[in-house]
Amino acid sequence: MKTWSLGHLADHELLRDLTALAARERVNTAELLAHIAEVDERKLYVPAAYGCMRDWCVGELKMSEDAAAKRIHVARVARRFPLLLAALADGRLHLSGMAVLASNLTGENVDELVTAATHRSKKQIEDMLRQRFPKSDELTLVTETPGAVADSHAPGHVQSPDISHAPGHAEQAHVRIERLSASSFSMTLTLSRETNDKLEYAKDLLSHAVPSGDAGVVIDRALDALITKLEQKKFGVTSRARAGIGRKSVSPRHIPTAVRRAIHQRDAGRCTFVSASGRRCDATTRLEFDHETPVARGGQSTTANLRLRCRTHNQYAAEQAYGKEFMRGKREKASAPRSAAPPRKSHETPSETVARSVAAETISDEPLDAAPPCDDLDVTPWLRKLGYSAAQARAAAERCDELVDATLEQRVRYGLSLLLAPHRKENVRTDSASA
Repeated sequence: MKTWSLGHLADHELLRDLTALAARERVNTAELLAHIAEVDERKLYVPAAYGCMRDWCVGELKMSEDAAAKRIHVARVARRFPLLLAALADGRLHLSGMAVLASNLTGENVDELVTAATHRSKKQIEDMLRQRFPKSDELTLVTETPGAVADSHAPGHVQSPDISHAPGHAEQAHVRIERLSASSFSMTLTLSRETNDKLEYAKDLLSHAVPSGDAGVVIDRALDALITKLEQKKFGVTSRARAGIGRKSVSPRHIPTAVRRAIHQRDAGRCTFVSASGRRCDATTRLEFDHETPVARGGQSTTANLRLRCRTHNQYAAEQAYGKEFMRGKREKASAPRSAAPPRKSHETPSETVARSVAAETISDEPLDAAPPCDDLDVTPWLRKLGYSAAQARAAAERCDELVDATLEQRVRYGLSLLLAPHRKENVRTDSASA
């Protein structure tokens, strides 16, 4: 058993071994970064039941969150500029120096900047970059901040281990949560004037139930109400489930409220993907309903055929079913800029011209299982902007509720197709008039 005691070594042996270990560590670190970059590029963390590369490094390589984030950032840059790994391995650059250089590197200046940063400390590299990439010395008038203000950190910043974040936290420096005890936390954040006014108004409304005006209690109650509303909207969770099967839908992708509620309860509000080794994904954010047998292949929106998946593993399931190239093409098509609207017909109003150009791109019959989640699916304000009356917009929005799996854009298209079709438009008007 190794004792780790080095008292028996002579001075020259200790220094010789330490120098050799430092050189070996640099080479190992360069190889580690190359491997991280390749695993990240291939997304091998996905079949291992992790939602992102950072979580995989923490779970499988036992890194801290900060160490993982720093190495992934540098590894991605080094994949573009392999010269960085060579400089790290032979001791010309160190990891912190690479992190400092990363944001300024281009194909044209990488050789020059690596040479300029060779054998320099992190502070010296920062000074060199300030000289080469000076920021404006113009004084900025400091005014009342309209929104949240983010603190800035130096590149390669290592966060205090006392600070904890919710799972899936994206580094937002303007919110700081510190654990005080096993059951309490301290939160520091920046609020806009409008948000602060809402908090004060909520205190006034709760003054009988919470006479102390404790902001923590008010926020807790507000979150309870928000969670209840969001769970009801996304998963159909309610304390008063209505009897009956409800309104039938012509869309095969429509998921009845009772089915959504049952799936959420069965899957415990967590991604159900399980790796080959038996690890289940921990993700509880960006959850989507995934058809095990895709709708395009005859799958039904039933409890047996539906499951909760996080965004990452929903995309992975789609790639497994349809192929990576097909899904890449779908994503590129979705992100491509829209073509110009067709010329307006003489008998059309401006709103009808815009509506026709949007509705012309009908909802695709291809799988929507990997569609991105949307927090607000109300099409009413969008239809109102196109010139439709409040009654027409509300009536069309009710019909759009049939498309539970659809994105906001697809709902708007569907609503427009209802309003533009003469017989359907009349039905929508009749329904809204009788409501």
